[in-house]
Amino acid sequence: MILEREKIILSTQQERMLISGWGEEVISNTTVEKITYSSDGLKVKGYFAYPNDESQKYPCIIWCRGGLGNAGAIDKFTARGIFGQIASWGYCVFASQYRGNDGGEGHDDFGGDDLNDVLNLIPLADEISIADNSKWGIEGWSRGGMMTYLTLTKTDIFKCATVIGGIANLRCNSLESKFMRRLYEHTLGRYDTDEFYSRCESRSIINFPEKLSAKTPILILHGNADDRVLPHDSIDLSYKLLELKRDFRLVMMENGDHFLKNQRKEADRLRNDWFDKWLKY
Repeated sequence: MILEREKIILSTQQERMLISGWGEEVISNTTVEKITYSSDGLKVKGYFAYPNDESQKYPCIIWCRGGLGNAGAIDKFTARGIFGQIASWGYCVFASQYRGNDGGEGHDDFGGDDLNDVLNLIPLADEISIADNSKWGIEGWSRGGMMTYLTLTKTDIFKCATVIGGIANLRCNSLESKFMRRLYEHTLGRYDTDEFYSRCESRSIINFPEKLSAKTPILILHGNADDRVLPHDSIDLSYKLLELKRDFRLVMMENGDHFLKNQRKEADRLRNDWFDKWLKY
């Protein structure tokens, strides 16, 4: 249930910045709202974006953010760009800040109970007249990639998925990436405990790829210069998907960092084409 909705209004200067980075159509053709919704009885913060043309229904996309806690939370300006862009492609977009973040209730569990905050976005489409709740896609970046993979073990509602720089194997990164080590310190506990290894195992899709929905083709993008979530996360998972004969596409982007800063246009084209292929045609 959506408990609160607030349209994001930017200053003239912010709109100019947004147009220069995302394009005029993002401002002109879409609306982005900050929302509060109910998830497991908690008030959780998130966003909803949609095209301004209300003459038709639009497929739905869930977008999973990266980071932990309020580090990586999406502010209003960034939300207006990221979600406005996807909405301008012709989609209704639902995104969660995850429980405990941005003033929401509960505790961010990094792929534990907070996974329900992703799943509980799905029924929100029933409240939106222009949302086609029969067509769903999902996308995740970094930690959001992990959330996407785990979500795909819980439901086969998604007709496609996109993962960018996604975490597929927590343990394999623990000694190779400073970013992952810092992440562990704030989430999964000390390296030398049984609880740490148990939590790592249960959040690493590389350990149970057969549980991924066989009905959901996945586009995997990863920069081969990513020093945060290492490229072999996606490469190793791809070997597993090949063995399972699953539908997927892996694109390793030359010299791409964790955020694909220099490959943004290419990544946007690939993402847009993937969603259109599976959700519109």
